[in-house]
Order: sequence, then C-alpha cells, then structure tokens
Amino acid sequence: MDPSFFTMGMWSIGAGALGAAALALFLANTDMFLPKSRRATLEYLEDIDLKTLEKEPRTFKAKELWEKNGAVIMAVRRPGCFLCREEAADLSSLKPKLDELGVPLYAVVKEQIRTEVKDFQPYFKGEIFLDEKKKFYGPQKRKMVFMGFVRLGVWYNFFRAWNGGFSGNLEGEGFILGGVFVVGPGKQGLLLEHREKEFGDKVNLVSVLEAARKIQPQTSASETKPDKAKQPPNRIDKNPRNQ
Repeated sequence: MDPSFFTMGMWSIGAGALGAAALALFLANTDMFLPKSRRATLEYLEDIDLKTLEKEPRTFKAKELWEKNGAVIMAVRRPGCFLCREEAADLSSLKPKLDELGVPLYAVVKEQIRTEVKDFQPYFKGEIFLDEKKKFYGPQKRKMVFMGFVRLGVWYNFFRAWNGGFSGNLEGEGFILGGVFVVGPGKQGLLLEHREKEFGDKVNLVSVLEAARKIQPQTSASETKPDKAKQPPNRIDKNPRNQ
C-alpha cells in the first residue's frame, strides 16, 4: 500500500471528525435543540399545592400568593447553584421598589435537602415555599443535561457569577430549568413569564419592574362601597320661600 495514500486517508478521517465536532458544537450553541416550553395558564398556576417551610408545614394553593396584591415569584432550579444565587440576589435588589408598589417577592424550590434552603436565604429577600410536585417548573418540565456544558452562553454565565463573588455546591437536582413569574391579583393573569433556557439565563430586571407596575391590587367590596354612616344626611329645606 502506498504510504502517502494511507496518510491521506488518515488526514481525511481526522478532518471529518473535526468537522463533525465543529458542527455539533455549532448546533449546541443555537436554540434548535433547546428544550421547548409551554406557557402556563393562570388556572394551572392557581391550583398548584405549595408548602411552608415551618416545622409543621401548611399546604395551600399557590393563588394565595398573589390573589390580593399580585406577586413576583422565582422558581429556583437549585438553591445551592451559584447561578441561582446570583439571580436571587438580583431579584432581591428590586425588593425596595416592589415594597413601594406593594408587590411581594416569593420563591419556590422543588426539594428541601439539609440546609440548602437556609443557605439560600441570605441571597433571597422574600419568603420561600416548597413545590414538591414541581408544578411551577411546568406544565412541560424542561431539562438541560450535558449540552449545557458545551454552550458558550453557559460558560459566560459561569464566569459572570464567579466574578461577582458567588459560590455554591452540587447538592440536589439541578437539571430541571426554572424561571420567574409576575402574576397579577384576581384574574389579571400572568404579566411576565420568563423560562430559563439554559443554566444562568437570568430574567431581565427592567421587565420585572415594568410588569410589577402593571399590577392592579384587588379591593374588597367594603373598601369600595361608601360607608353610609359617614355620609352627610340629606338636607331638607323647610323654608317655604325656597320651595
């Protein structure tokens, strides 16, 4: 066999392998193969069961979180993840402005492992609840596994959070992607729904505030109905000259 022919064949195989790897890397960095999401409806979110994190937890329907004043809610992918802690800190920076608007800030987690939620609380300034059935991550749960580690955007997010001084651990399930919701009271519905498309894909804070400003707090009938006891009595003019 001609050695030059063998060498040329090996070069061709190597070039083909490099080309295939480059194509795979290119496709992995497009949105073509990202997990598809399905938008949640208000009816879907309202019926979700949540638990408090007290020693004696209380189970309640999620609609309690927003039925009066609306709410901003973060569905945390993993409390120990330094990318999730970074986003929690970003959302918490809005807390003073949300307080002025009367809009509460909440988070839901899908598991409670050892001290993970407690360790997450310094980064998040709102109440945290447990979503055992992972409904806030649906209605179509999306996962990112190994593809997340070949996406340039993910590596950029890693370095951004690391440069910001955030650290974390590998405790718990971290492949089911999370998101952020802004929900109006009553039947006002979803004003913002951000679905994490890759690890560290943070919500736009300006969009969160814009959505929160659209919230119209519910008022009870007693607040809107005039109090008859406080109304001035009808004046009856008894002067016949004025009749």
